[in-house]
Amino acid sequence: MAGVSASATGTGFGIGVITPPEPEPTGFAYQRCKWCGTPSFRRLLCPVCASSDLETERSAGPGIVVQSRVVHRGTGVARNESLVRFPEDFVVPCRIVGTPPHLVWVGADVRPARGADADSVTGEVLFELCDRTTDDDGLRR
Repeated sequence: MAGVSASATGTGFGIGVITPPEPEPTGFAYQRCKWCGTPSFRRLLCPVCASSDLETERSAGPGIVVQSRVVHRGTGVARNESLVRFPEDFVVPCRIVGTPPHLVWVGADVRPARGADADSVTGEVLFELCDRTTDDDGLRR
């Protein structure tokens, strides 16, 4: 949302100046230990050195699905549970949304689901498959 600031003039009227909106942070937030440099996700302590001195950073690229399964537990409706590895070498347990659960494959590129970092009810992290593009050769990449 763009902000408007007014400055006073000699006549008592303000002139509105529209400021550009703050850019939304891109990527996926995770923690990195300041002591040993180990990346982790949703931890209070570093899993390697047990330091509590963690710094929040943003991942550079899309995640890659390294494990995917379809479960029917609890709700009776099929859903996907996956493990996603990011380029910084940390793994996130998550759910892939926006595609049928049985069509999520190992090696698929994923990004945070638009509009939510986590399901507000269960606290699950939600991802969606990245759009695949077609080359001039007609090959999907």
